[in-house]
Amino acid sequence: MKILSILTYYHPHWTGLTRHAQFLAEGLARRGNSVSVLAVRHHPDLPSEELLNGVRVLRVPAIGTFSRGMIAPSFVLAAARLIRQHDVIQIHTPLPEAPLVALLCRLLGRPLLMSHHGDIVLPTGAPNRSIEIAAYALLSLAARMATRVTSYTSDYAADSRMLRGLGAKLVCILPPVTELPNIPASEHSMRTELALSGRRIIGFAGRWVWEKGFDTLLEALPSLLRTHPDVQLVLAGMQPHYENFLERCRPAIQRVGDRLTFLGLIRERWRMAAFYRLCDVFVLPSRSDMFALVQVEALLCGAPLVASDIPGARVVVRETGAGVLVPPGNPEALANGIRSVLDRPQDYRPDPAVIRRIFDPECSLDRYESLLAEIAR
Repeated sequence: MKILSILTYYHPHWTGLTRHAQFLAEGLARRGNSVSVLAVRHHPDLPSEELLNGVRVLRVPAIGTFSRGMIAPSFVLAAARLIRQHDVIQIHTPLPEAPLVALLCRLLGRPLLMSHHGDIVLPTGAPNRSIEIAAYALLSLAARMATRVTSYTSDYAADSRMLRGLGAKLVCILPPVTELPNIPASEHSMRTELALSGRRIIGFAGRWVWEKGFDTLLEALPSLLRTHPDVQLVLAGMQPHYENFLERCRPAIQRVGDRLTFLGLIRERWRMAAFYRLCDVFVLPSRSDMFALVQVEALLCGAPLVASDIPGARVVVRETGAGVLVPPGNPEALANGIRSVLDRPQDYRPDPAVIRRIFDPECSLDRYESLLAEIAR
């Protein structure tokens, strides 16, 4: 098959959506398919076209940003040219241009798979509500025109206003999560490097955005320190740059002081594995989250979970039993959940072999390839 994947950000941008799209593109290419990716050139140093691990990547220039997206006037024209050259199209949403791409697929007679990675959820405020309403309208229109739509889990889809009415058009496929390398002594080396000897580590990895609930975790830490004075919160991920979230978190950051360690964005897979293995508990305090790949990575490295009991995010704990679910946005409940895991780690210790059987990346790739082939026919 000749497959075209369309999304806003592609490698080296670093989000779960990007990693999902990159794994699929490269996996499909390894299986003998011709795969191209169309994205926005989110950094001026990136080339307009390159071959990455068997995938042809084309990037159109951006002239600015809007909310969390980018303004790229030539994006739709490039899409129209490329759609003609491919057998089947896959878009990864949220994507502002989704309905225009869907319309082009209709006009040019190409089947479209819309892979939805989560509804737009933003902090309170009239401007953000307007963005959410517009995003719902645009993505719903694209979904109606798509040949098929994928979601990660039926748990999330049943709660999503956009997805739950799609009926047989909707297909749920767990996201692919690949193994991380295990380098002996890397965990000890990181602990020494960060001067965390004698500390029990609460880990968090992700973007600093409101919906990820990092502020709830910060607010839970003082209560937790009163009963567990040896804990340390360690964050791996991008520094905040959306909706002024850093300023909102600054008072809580100052309250926890040196009990918070920032690692920044970790790009090396072996170092990310060392971070997970450092964790006594890995926390996902999200207010909204379709499915965080970092949860599965943490389990594969032996770290039990505390996660918000919300559609999508709760699936990993429910499927594996390797953790505790807590109400979202509740610092005391989050602190109590962390206490439960720290006090009884043997009750929640994950079995990596079981985790791998449940979340098999090759099975995910099989299902995507089969679905693309089906709609291409």
